Amino acid sequence: MSKIKIAIVGIGNCASSLIQGINYYNSKEEENITGLMHWKIGKYLPSDIEVVLAFDVDKRKVNKTIDEAIFAKPNCTTIFKKEIPKTDVRVSMGHVLDGVADHMKDYDESHGFIVSNEEPVDVVSVLKESGTEILINYLPVGSEEAARFYAKKALEAGVAFINCMPVFIVSDKRWSEKFKKKGIPVIGDDIKAQIGATITHRTLANLFRERGVKLDRTYQLNTGGNTDFLNMLNRDRLSSKKKSKTEAVQAVIGERLDPENIHIGPTDYVPWQKDNKLCFLRMEGRTFGDVPMNIELRLSVEDSPNSAACVIDAIRCCKLAIDRGIGGELTAISSYVMKHPLHQFTDELAAKMVNDFIEGKIER
Repeated sequence: MSKIKIAIVGIGNCASSLIQGINYYNSKEEENITGLMHWKIGKYLPSDIEVVLAFDVDKRKVNKTIDEAIFAKPNCTTIFKKEIPKTDVRVSMGHVLDGVADHMKDYDESHGFIVSNEEPVDVVSVLKESGTEILINYLPVGSEEAARFYAKKALEAGVAFINCMPVFIVSDKRWSEKFKKKGIPVIGDDIKAQIGATITHRTLANLFRERGVKLDRTYQLNTGGNTDFLNMLNRDRLSSKKKSKTEAVQAVIGERLDPENIHIGPTDYVPWQKDNKLCFLRMEGRTFGDVPMNIELRLSVEDSPNSAACVIDAIRCCKLAIDRGIGGELTAISSYVMKHPLHQFTDELAAKMVNDFIEGKIER
């Protein structure tokens, strides 16, 4: 069976976890797997994914083979699959645009980005030459111009697009219609974690609603030590991220909270945490007789493998859509694995929709 040929923009921690995972599950059998939501999607296993092209702007990664680049600094995620087969695919120099925050130069090189002086490649040409079917966007938060640049290049190259970051492309009808018109599938925006802050917060908010508890106020505070959290110290880059995370929770509450009663977003950068994210969550509400109650929760997760579990399903669902000739926004998988899809559903319903899509019971 032919491989699912993908290209990745941004060879950071998330890309490292995804590529490690593709190889990790290559040696597994269905009866002894953990950590996957779906072992097989259609006829595709995790090991059927092949990275044929990659883009980055850091001089420690550009021109390196992918198996080398995923372990280069400033990547700091857990290495759970050390032995990655040697590949001939080298990281191409991407287009910087607004992808690197200015304040990163004030930090030690082991934590921030070092921009290469290589000339950027012609994105459309290399996408076509590589045979890429799906382009994965792993750009840093706040890369609004760069994200739209790569989405446009995917359209020009006739390549499907999965937007894993909080720039509103797939959830913008003007963009999703462009992909639909060209018959190209698209998934987004802003990847959820397998069990992370947003999915946990949504689950508890939905539980409050279903059990008749009035949610009065809530916060979700997150700290981490990877380049994503360092990047987000620039609060000017956070507007889409905060909106995406907040809307993901507001969508399942029922009666929306006033802005002053809901605070969700990155809080601080703690270098020694590396790729571990800590979430501090509080929910205050009223039960029977308007009697007050509250929940406080501390969640600790390795950030990048947590998201790779969702991306590995998104890639295979996207390939199913390609095989079936379906273009435009893929509603089921977007609502299941993305924080800010075009259409929001409860996680239980979204999970059912994904299974229905895989089985061909629904179109998208």
